[in-house]
Amino acid sequence: MYEDGGRRTSTIDAPHIKEHTILDAYMVIATFKAGTDMSEVMADVQEERAQVQLLTSEGRIGSIHLAPARQTVFLEVFADDAASAEATVMTLPMSKWWTLDIYPTAAPMVPAAPSTTTQQN
Repeated sequence: MYEDGGRRTSTIDAPHIKEHTILDAYMVIATFKAGTDMSEVMADVQEERAQVQLLTSEGRIGSIHLAPARQTVFLEVFADDAASAEATVMTLPMSKWWTLDIYPTAAPMVPAAPSTTTQQN
């Protein structure tokens, strides 16, 4: 992953993809819908892990963070656009229980280094 004009991007170089592709980064906030039976969710954990592993190996998913107290999952997704980011997340088995909010992300701005030149009198 690297910075490109303030955008967060990822490079995909997977064997099944013929060309080197640069994708934009998105933060997908997945909130469990009210009334979700968490025992059903837990029954899908192994299938979810396998799909996450596949998407990670393809460079389509980065980090995943859970906030159990808020029943929320934060997924870093790499895609051409927000619709593609949503399509990636919808391949996850648990997505059937989620409401999604999708945000493009940008790398933090880094202040310029102070000048080290000295003035001549």
